[in-house]
Amino acid sequence: MATLDGKPVSTDDLLPLALTNIGHFTSMRVSADGSIRGLALHMDRLVRDSKVVWGVDLDAERVREHVLQSLDGQALPCVVRVTIYDPKVDMGHPADADEPHIMVSLRGAGALPPEPLRAMSVPYERDLPQVKHTGLFGALHARRVAQQAGFGDALFVGRDGLVSEGGTWNVGFVDHDGTVVWPHAPVLPGVTMALLQQHAEHRTATVTLDQAKDMAAAFATNTAIGVRPLSAIDDIHLPVDQPVLRQLQETYLAIPGETL
Repeated sequence: MATLDGKPVSTDDLLPLALTNIGHFTSMRVSADGSIRGLALHMDRLVRDSKVVWGVDLDAERVREHVLQSLDGQALPCVVRVTIYDPKVDMGHPADADEPHIMVSLRGAGALPPEPLRAMSVPYERDLPQVKHTGLFGALHARRVAQQAGFGDALFVGRDGLVSEGGTWNVGFVDHDGTVVWPHAPVLPGVTMALLQQHAEHRTATVTLDQAKDMAAAFATNTAIGVRPLSAIDDIHLPVDQPVLRQLQETYLAIPGETL
């Protein structure tokens, strides 16, 4: 069940979000012990994006309270999504919306790490990529195109020919020296990516599609999947048992969670 400001959400509450699709969110994986890796970073994201989208300061403590309330009695692990939007938003006058509310929804969590992923390169650039916003049409359409072609998801390539990110995940690579490489491109500053950058040697560099296919390994990251190897980019197969990949998975799982 979803809640809005701690109360059961109604159809009328959801219609503005469905019809205007203006909002931002974060998704957090809640471990079996109730802790969340990168919790502070998720809260920072919500506060930062609220300033960008709505021009207001978000009360992170209220967010924590509503998440705790929603988790009461919930089977764990799970994924909790916090969506910030204004139910009074109007398509003709979106500038008038300046009182965002807090919606919390829950879904089950899969095992970590999931099976390797085959990605298809798709030309696409997200709007306002630094914000984790609810405008997912382009990303999900790209995912649909990739899945219809027999792949698991889409890997975005910009008009400049550079790889940026995936459908709903950051992409990273392992070069032939064993260094983790993150694309230098307009991307969402992912929480899982940030946690890994704190615990592993890495660098940021522009990555063309050809360079991506020539890497020693590639992987996807987000809070729901942790570190997921890419087994292929287009028709190029990549190793999924590369030692650095295993180290990244182990490193991520060893990062202690934070309590609400």
